[in-house]
Amino acid sequence: MIRDILLTYKRPGDLLNPIFFFVMVSTLFPLALDPSPEKLASIASGVIWVAALLSSLLPINSLFLNDLEDGSLDQLLLSPQPLPLLMLGKTLAHWLVSGFPLTLICPIIAITYNLEINTISIMVLTLIMGTMSLSLLSSVASAITIGLKRNNILVSLLILPLAMPILIFGSQTVSLAQTNNPTTAGLYFLMAYLIITLSFAPFATASAVKIGNE
Repeated sequence: MIRDILLTYKRPGDLLNPIFFFVMVSTLFPLALDPSPEKLASIASGVIWVAALLSSLLPINSLFLNDLEDGSLDQLLLSPQPLPLLMLGKTLAHWLVSGFPLTLICPIIAITYNLEINTISIMVLTLIMGTMSLSLLSSVASAITIGLKRNNILVSLLILPLAMPILIFGSQTVSLAQTNNPTTAGLYFLMAYLIITLSFAPFATASAVKIGNE
């Protein structure tokens, strides 16, 4: 996991591209719409969540491609450590350099949309759980298409249908927080979704990597 994080810092584009894309999409919407505080607050949850989802898809192709090219993937397969555990470590490293930075920038973006502190805290919490689930789904999709060149579009097509519940419940939970309505149901759903993906994704990723490397 530490190796993957260090390698990402040697390729700044893998770290900065999702951040720049997230900021760009989030800040361009107010320029094209009515900039009144009420209007900005009403679209904030949807815009920020869509931007986060699309930004999370950008670094997917590099999840296993570099390991495949330099032979590191073969070493992982020969490692005495359980392969699902190694895949979980790679997925966590992927989230730390792709999803986690978005959750750090989110409060700054949310302030520009005139959101209150309690709403921002709910948004950050939903993004943490949502981006973790997206990273787990990304690892499975990336492993399935590991032998294909330029597989970004295919990986995105595999992930997007499974990511729709995350997007819907994430944005709606933030909208409920804006109107001071209970957000427990949405948070429980995102937590349950994360637990479910966490329970099967490392094993599915490990199996797909084994098959793709044969």
